[in-house]
Amino acid sequence: MSDLSENEDEDRADGDTPSTMTTLEHARLLWEQDAAIAQSVDEGMGLEESIDPGNTRFGPAAHPEQTQMRVAKRAMMLREGLQPYPVHVDVTHTIQQVREKYDGTLDPGAETEDMVGIAGRVLFLRNAGGLCFVQLSAGDGTTIQGMVSKREIGAESLKKFKQFVDLGDHLYIRGRVVSSRTGELSVFATEWSIASKALQPLPALHKELGDDTRIRKPYLAMIADRRTRDMVRNRSKAVSSLRRTFDEHDFLEVETPMLQTIHGGAAARPFTTHMNAFDMDLYLRIAPELFLKRCLVGGIDRVFEINRDFRNEGVDATHAPEFTMVEAYQAYGTYDSIGKLVRELVQRTATDAFGSTTVTLLDGTTYDFGGEWKQISMYDSLSEALGEEIVPNGGPDNPGTSVEHLGRIADRLGVERDDVENHGKLVEHLWEHFYEDKLYEPTFVRDFPVETSPLVKSHRAKPGVVEKWDLYVRGFELATGYSELNDPVVQRERFLAQARDAMAGDEEASDIDEDFLEALGVGMPPAGGMGMGIDRLLIALTGATIRETITFPLIKPLSL
Repeated sequence: MSDLSENEDEDRADGDTPSTMTTLEHARLLWEQDAAIAQSVDEGMGLEESIDPGNTRFGPAAHPEQTQMRVAKRAMMLREGLQPYPVHVDVTHTIQQVREKYDGTLDPGAETEDMVGIAGRVLFLRNAGGLCFVQLSAGDGTTIQGMVSKREIGAESLKKFKQFVDLGDHLYIRGRVVSSRTGELSVFATEWSIASKALQPLPALHKELGDDTRIRKPYLAMIADRRTRDMVRNRSKAVSSLRRTFDEHDFLEVETPMLQTIHGGAAARPFTTHMNAFDMDLYLRIAPELFLKRCLVGGIDRVFEINRDFRNEGVDATHAPEFTMVEAYQAYGTYDSIGKLVRELVQRTATDAFGSTTVTLLDGTTYDFGGEWKQISMYDSLSEALGEEIVPNGGPDNPGTSVEHLGRIADRLGVERDDVENHGKLVEHLWEHFYEDKLYEPTFVRDFPVETSPLVKSHRAKPGVVEKWDLYVRGFELATGYSELNDPVVQRERFLAQARDAMAGDEEASDIDEDFLEALGVGMPPAGGMGMGIDRLLIALTGATIRETITFPLIKPLSL
């Protein structure tokens, strides 16, 4: 047996556990145990003799007994010339195809001469006498019974089946389509082989997985929990639906950089990294907006991207540090026209993924995305909630409600205040206090403060506000839409204001992107733009949390 490292200490204290060992030490320990089991098998020992249930030799950090037994079966298969991981098995039909063709067509005990080759994961196994029963599951959860008989395959093959096949294995069966005496659609095997040997046992399938296992080991959740499998498939359906709708409206899909020299496109704290080749710091993308707008400048009048974004912020039921966003920009559109597009996108996605604009949430309640959607004004609704008029900051000649007065209201209501404050931030915080988690039906909240929307065009008729809406459903923000700012002089002024906030300590403020300003100077047509979180769209359509909608969510390791 060769060493992994000549310098690694060979001595290992008794009682070591994975949490007290390095990754290399633990990997080597398991590798050594695998090799020891294989050596015992090669020396002619039986399965029971080849394993060490108490881990007296390798300690508590080594394989548990069930895994040792499966490692020994793998080694025994290799010794006997059987491949535990063959390159190919002759699958001729999926389990779904067999079900679709024969369900309801065979009487109990009926047999056909139709031969099929199927494969699936073993979820149930009963080895009884000369006839064994096995339940095979396809990836989507569709199951079928396999019947393995000594009369059909011979005593020696049946013996190996009983010896080597475990729950969780991927099993190939070739045989005739029949119906058992109890009427169960089955494949009566004429041959079988293991398609992939599972060395780790499955969780108890009759018990619900704990949340920790579900999130940390989503591959187990996909096997054991239909809800998890359905979420993966519904997410794919949702993304496909979005792409179809954009295609029908003549939008082109493009890709923009994830590594950026300047962070911008949204108010968010970025992740930073370092590029060795250029010896320079870079930011992970917080939004694709400024690059997609460059496409408008270049003549791509309708453009969208489904992209991964990264924001170094809090984690809760609707926020994740890595998430998927769709953004789209339409030349000669406005926040009104882009709002209609978003409504169509959401309603079409609900219909394509779930069959209707009325969806059933995980708690059993229904939610209706159909029809026209409600619209309210941020300033009007805030004024109504406070019982006094809150006036936008329209400039030096029309300062609106002062920062000091808004601050006093916030203190009176117990609203959290930022270290770097301005009129717009206070207005939004106060509005969120009254409305953010209370807008249940789909609602466009329109006309935001200019201070918090540096990339949005000023309102055509209302000084101090911009043509922006946020879409709220079920008490959280789902999407946002703008009439996009395309005046490079005003954009530079807005960037400067953001830079001043950044210098004052605002970690979410954008940098000045001179290349983007130069692009605007070439001329960007008036446009409407939108952004919507794919994860949040699934939250809205299903009632799940963001961790449940993301197939592989980022979570803190147990060792930290």
